[in-house]
Amino acid sequence: MNNPKRKPEFHLILASLIATGAGVGKLPIAPGTWASIVAIPVASLLYILGGTWLLSVTIFLGFVIGIFVSSYQAQKLDDNDPSEVVIDEFIGMWLSILPIASDWRYYIIALLLFRFADIFKPWPCKAVERLPGGLGIMMDDIIAGLYAGILVSVIAVWFGTSPNIPILESILE
Repeated sequence: MNNPKRKPEFHLILASLIATGAGVGKLPIAPGTWASIVAIPVASLLYILGGTWLLSVTIFLGFVIGIFVSSYQAQKLDDNDPSEVVIDEFIGMWLSILPIASDWRYYIIALLLFRFADIFKPWPCKAVERLPGGLGIMMDDIIAGLYAGILVSVIAVWFGTSPNIPILESILE
């Protein structure tokens, strides 16, 4: 029986906490932008603690977990893509930082490129958004993060601050 006074189970509270980026998604104005900003120091910490390997593993695990928790939150709120679900912004932002994680000077450029791609949704971002449930919620930000990561890498090489794409340098060392 459904008891209205019954406390939610721990795993459901945890799912909501992850989906909303520890509550960042509940901010009333621009939760996706705030989540992208908050994702930067988290990515930086992950890089400091374990390099591109730890950041990559966290992106992969975050993507898989994000599919499930965003699906749960969307069902709970009866909304296909609720604005309070920001785990997708975290993962997309981390993807955009991944190629240049060793050079913090490009983090703001990565943020601007990611937000641009996430807001304007170049092909195929809009198309993958129609995928069912959490997969659709996550995939448009994955592609936006890939676009931003590629562009910020090209900018880093173009400005000559790196003879190669920074992530390649860290892998080759």
